[in-house]
Amino acid sequence: MTASGVITIGDLSRQTGCNIETIRYYERIGLTPKAGRRGCYRCYGVTDVHRLRFVRRARELGFTLDEIRALLGIAAEGQVSCAEAREIAAAHLESVRARLADLQRMERVLDETVRACDGGDSSGCPLIETLSANGS
Repeated sequence: MTASGVITIGDLSRQTGCNIETIRYYERIGLTPKAGRRGCYRCYGVTDVHRLRFVRRARELGFTLDEIRALLGIAAEGQVSCAEAREIAAAHLESVRARLADLQRMERVLDETVRACDGGDSSGCPLIETLSANGS
């Protein structure tokens, strides 16, 4: 941060753990406001740090950019609507649970395939055969 309280994009990146190109991308798509300028340099403030940390944490939890945009919109309304935020989070939770179920199925298939490879009883390679199957 400079003496005037202005945060450069490099400082913003360090403070939030977001890559500089990601910060620029979020600005381009309107997820974060366009930065003010001092000459040809982008200038940020404390609010930008908080917003970007929010976005980064939401991305770490797997929220889509549209979900994050909606959550930011709810938060910006002043009177935060927990019901609206809960609805977004509940839908996201359902999606996470579906992905977990898919991952557990994948784990079982891979476990069985690796065991079959370890058995050495089959001619050919069970892993290649499994991956070559038509998915039925």
